[in-house]
Amino acid sequence: MNRQRLTDNLVKTPIGKKPAAAARPKARAPSKPGTAQNLSRSGKSGKSGKSGNAGNAGNAGNAGNAGRVGTPGQPRAARALRAAGIVSSSHLVSPRSVELSEFEFGLIVAWNAFSRWAVRCMAAAGCPDLTITDVLLTHQLCHRARGKKLADICFMLNYEDTHIVAYALKKLVASGLAEATKQGKEVFYAPTAAGEAFVLQYRAVREDCLVRSLDTELNADIGELARLLRTMSGMYDQAARAATSL
Repeated sequence: MNRQRLTDNLVKTPIGKKPAAAARPKARAPSKPGTAQNLSRSGKSGKSGKSGNAGNAGNAGNAGNAGRVGTPGQPRAARALRAAGIVSSSHLVSPRSVELSEFEFGLIVAWNAFSRWAVRCMAAAGCPDLTITDVLLTHQLCHRARGKKLADICFMLNYEDTHIVAYALKKLVASGLAEATKQGKEVFYAPTAAGEAFVLQYRAVREDCLVRSLDTELNADIGELARLLRTMSGMYDQAARAATSL
């Protein structure tokens, strides 16, 4: 049997030729563009590219936001001053004294609050038709219980326009709260009995509505503030005089 098989194989294989080798697997041809495999790969690379572009865009956005902080061309010191104090006119804030702008804002607010309070308090006392100048003059006439000239009143209350004070005094005389007495060439003003009664009623309302709610521990601070206000008023007067000379 074995000899017969060997004989058959020698007959089938031609002389001078080697037996055929085992078949090798064919190499894959390079994929052409447009195939599914390339499309999937390009899709992945496209996604990574998009994410990179998004990151760059995010960085650019952050850089843009960083560039928007503050007003373009505005110095960093000016932005710091704007955030440093509570003021009403940020364009007037000086690096020499931010506190001065804060003081002026507080002064404006305090003056308007005090004016509102004085007028309402006098209205509660029984005189509803008086302005803040009328109220201040009524109290000034009762001060030290002596007559006062127009010039003295303006000097005491630091009024520059004497016409405003003269008109207010005439109004008080017409309403029966003050009286005018002529001594030589000068006219002196003093409160009437009705004016003094309204001032006493004003005091009662002030004690009940204002003084009662005051913390007495602040009295020392209030005294220091009063001295500071008088000092600052002198500085503002001198500054106004200097500005007039320009």
